[in-house]
Amino acid sequence: MTVHEVSNLTGVSIRTLQYYDRIGLLHPAGYTDAGYRLYDDAALETLQQILLFRELEFPLKDIQRIIQSLSFDRQKALDQQITLLELKKEHLDDLIHLARGIKEAGVDTKMDFSAFDTKKMDEYAAEAKKAWGNTPAYREYEQKAKGRSKEEMTEVNRKMMEIFTEFGAIRHEDPASEKAQALVRKLQNYISAHFYTCTDQILSGLGQMYAAGGEMTSNIDSYGGEGTAVFTSRAIRIFCT
Repeated sequence: MTVHEVSNLTGVSIRTLQYYDRIGLLHPAGYTDAGYRLYDDAALETLQQILLFRELEFPLKDIQRIIQSLSFDRQKALDQQITLLELKKEHLDDLIHLARGIKEAGVDTKMDFSAFDTKKMDEYAAEAKKAWGNTPAYREYEQKAKGRSKEEMTEVNRKMMEIFTEFGAIRHEDPASEKAQALVRKLQNYISAHFYTCTDQILSGLGQMYAAGGEMTSNIDSYGGEGTAVFTSRAIRIFCT
């Protein structure tokens, strides 16, 4: 789907979709010859996740942390979102009941403000956010990203994707070749230098995510060509064995 079609379908403005791309939150699957963004099913699924979190008033920074977490689980996220939405519905029902009571009986001299209490919902939301960022790797990433501007972060991400372009150039060769294994080492060193210490265990997990389908696979293939994500995953598996 084109960016215009996605905007019409979801109600998200084109400017917002462009912003999500710019900050690395939601990349398009590709581009038309005229340069317009294109979104596949995987990108639309990610957009649904973003919009659900936005409906729950999660900041974009927290949303990005959650959906890009090494341990991100879509079903777990949906379970959390359902619980939060149910808490929000309960809160709104209480407010509606209070407003109707005031309308019918006038302002109660006892002035009951319990319906405005969002403590339960706030505590659950805080725990949900914490669950996705409570790892040494993410804490290290936060520390390294703290002083970077958006432009610097964009450049760091761009240079990382250039490595996948290099993988794409040799994706029809043997993933065990010296050239492919050197690129795996280059990728590991780059992640360690700019994001978090990328151990062989973490790298192995990333390799599995690269070939698992969805937005991550699509993004890698958009830079290196179809099959790049799977090739990179195979090269990483050999490297970590």
